Amino acid sequence: MFRKAVFAAALIAAALSANFAPPAFADNPKLVFAPPGVPPIFVSILAYVAQDQGFFKKYGVDVELRPFDNGTAAARAVVAGDIDAAMTATALLISQIANADVPLVGIYGFPKPDFELVTTNLQKANCTDAKGQEIGVDSIGGARAIALKAILASCQLTLDDVQQVALGSNTSQGLLAGQITYGILHLDDVSDLESHGKKVKVIQTVRDASPTSQNLTLVVRKDNLAAHRDAFVRMVAGLIAAARYMQNPANADHIATVAAVTGRSHAIALSALKDFVKYGLWAVNDDGMDQQKTETFIQTQVKVGNIMDGKTPPTFDQMVDPSVWRDANALVGK
Repeated sequence: MFRKAVFAAALIAAALSANFAPPAFADNPKLVFAPPGVPPIFVSILAYVAQDQGFFKKYGVDVELRPFDNGTAAARAVVAGDIDAAMTATALLISQIANADVPLVGIYGFPKPDFELVTTNLQKANCTDAKGQEIGVDSIGGARAIALKAILASCQLTLDDVQQVALGSNTSQGLLAGQITYGILHLDDVSDLESHGKKVKVIQTVRDASPTSQNLTLVVRKDNLAAHRDAFVRMVAGLIAAARYMQNPANADHIATVAAVTGRSHAIALSALKDFVKYGLWAVNDDGMDQQKTETFIQTQVKVGNIMDGKTPPTFDQMVDPSVWRDANALVGK
């Protein structure tokens, strides 16, 4: 409830800020972009910084940020045509294309997942102790659930061995309230819990469990991209500019203020930003969709059973359009 209250206050403050929501111009195309999480997860800050600093406006596009409970729901809304773009789990994108032939394509990547399986039960803090436990995730089949599956596999467990509890982006609040004692968290979730005096043990990170893991991909419908490609190029240009702005330590204090939309305190946001920049959460010098790494990750999804029998995994060319980032990067270079 605390994060939701802070989130609501932050949205009100944001609505009153001229910098946060620059006025739309009649000749600027309009796109609706869904950052994941209500309140948004920290990786989403990239989009809010782009909005706050007027980078979308600078490159000639009017972007409305419309948060969704999770990337899974947001991707479905893109498929339905309700919104234009969403950040969703790369593993989910792969399975959606393979299993349901969804017409989505990735145009920007967030390659390094920061998910961790944690517990507040310090006496049962091994991977095998998770068996039979209720574990907080975002949604069944969502990004945190996919990360949980990879982590459990490292200790010869499956999702059938645990009970998933869908909590959106509020898993840390479930742990804080004692509703659950195990959950999949982001790095800043752990810091937030510790700031409230909650002792947390990290059992396993998804990167340690599955080094080839990929995080999120910015997805759009292929037909919408074909019809409005220039608008998407301009939107990605705004994100590129924001990613580079976020690398400058001189901007950190203001970025932490923007990050109030996540419900984090200023101190936690400032610390998380420093950690995430060092970690490489946001792609800066490329599109975050390296072909070799992506193809390896596609094969991993086949091995772990995320692609149904008889279905063909997507090729890199089916799944990714790197030309959007190239053109956006050239626009920023100008």
